[in-house]
Amino acid sequence: MNFSLLTTEMLTALLAIGLLAMGLLNRKKDSHRGVAYATVFGLLGILVVTFSQYGINASTFHQLWILDDYSVFMKELFLVAAILVSLSAIDYVDGLPRFKTEFYAMLVFATLGMMVMASANDLVTLYVGMELMTITFFILVAYVFGDGRSSEAGVKYLLLGGASSAVLLYGMSLLYGLTGTTVIPDLLARLTWSPALVIAVVTIIAGFGFKISAVPFHMWSPDIYEGAPTPVTGFLAVASKAAGFAVLVRLFLEGLPLQGGADWLTVISVLAGVTMVIGNVVAIPQTNIKRMLAYSSVAQAGYLLVGLMSTDAPGVKGILFYAMLYVVANMGAFAVATVVGRAIGSDEIPDYAGLSQRQPLLASVMTISLLSLAGIPPLAGFVGKLYLFAAIMDKGVLWPAFVGFVMSMVSVYYYLNVALYMWRDEPKDDRPIPVSGPMKLTVLFSMVVTIILGIYPGPLAEVATVAAKSLF
Repeated sequence: MNFSLLTTEMLTALLAIGLLAMGLLNRKKDSHRGVAYATVFGLLGILVVTFSQYGINASTFHQLWILDDYSVFMKELFLVAAILVSLSAIDYVDGLPRFKTEFYAMLVFATLGMMVMASANDLVTLYVGMELMTITFFILVAYVFGDGRSSEAGVKYLLLGGASSAVLLYGMSLLYGLTGTTVIPDLLARLTWSPALVIAVVTIIAGFGFKISAVPFHMWSPDIYEGAPTPVTGFLAVASKAAGFAVLVRLFLEGLPLQGGADWLTVISVLAGVTMVIGNVVAIPQTNIKRMLAYSSVAQAGYLLVGLMSTDAPGVKGILFYAMLYVVANMGAFAVATVVGRAIGSDEIPDYAGLSQRQPLLASVMTISLLSLAGIPPLAGFVGKLYLFAAIMDKGVLWPAFVGFVMSMVSVYYYLNVALYMWRDEPKDDRPIPVSGPMKLTVLFSMVVTIILGIYPGPLAEVATVAAKSLF
């Protein structure tokens, strides 16, 4: 039993428990700010530790747990997302009526669940990590005490999330019944075609489809994104989706056969195409920034599924690279939405009119983040989509790249619609919007990294390549 392979998880669990204790022992009015900074520095310390774990590629607990370069990369992604959310949420948490310090502990517990998912080499371990993440999100989505929209979003997420978990668990139980094992790499050698295998694959795809907001399992996301606290919406959109892909890629590439009647590639291909189209088309008429970003995140899931379609290291590299830049760009957009929503009391896109005059920094970050999500060069989103589409085109399959290119052009319309309001229209209120120090740090980091990764993607692409190859 090599407990050193669980170092980051043990540190994260200790941090979460320590944050709860800090909140209980110090009940001063502004004590949550100290807890917030402790969260940021604690997560930064854990992030530094992860860089020493590349190259280990070992398993423990009878192969139930694996620490490979792929899982290390994913953990770094979750930690970056959690750090950005913690920084951007400080002012938002100021306005919460109660349970301010516990917010950060819940955030870290959710991150811990994602990290368990990334290293899970077993169906039961995977499910435990996923439920830790999901149950914590049930709490965070309904976190604004006394807010009807937040409570409604929490109840919807609880009911739909519980149903999707049950469907996923049913598929996993079928796999165990067919093979007699829950260890993911052992599934492949023991599976033979049967109607039960088809049902298992379909139910597992449905369960994970909910977690990553793939069509037609996406209907929960707009309502939950709109009702949840904006920092939580950002975390749900980027980190939760990335965690879903972390286990989806490992399970399907290492554990499920591509041959026979249970060929999951066909189903994934259909889901990718439909998700790219519907996510982008339905985003066009949206007038609420959070609902627009929700449908945008649906479309992003379609692009990431294209990487899974290639079933090789270049495709996984594309998923990893795109997921990391998606975290940075999307967190920039949600950070701006957090500040503007608190300042003007609205998340409606027309209310962003004249933002460039009231706060040029926020307008610039939002514009660059949205253009990166659209895949406009020389921003990071363009390079990410290039890696994803090149991987599938190298297989001789052109239609996903064509659909992705066309839908990226469609997305430019609704992304630039927001930019038009911010830069062209006159503000309804001339007063400048104040931006705190932690929020400035968040949005500046998001903007600078999005630009740098577009101009010089080499270092991140190399790390993503190493991480992807560890799966093969």
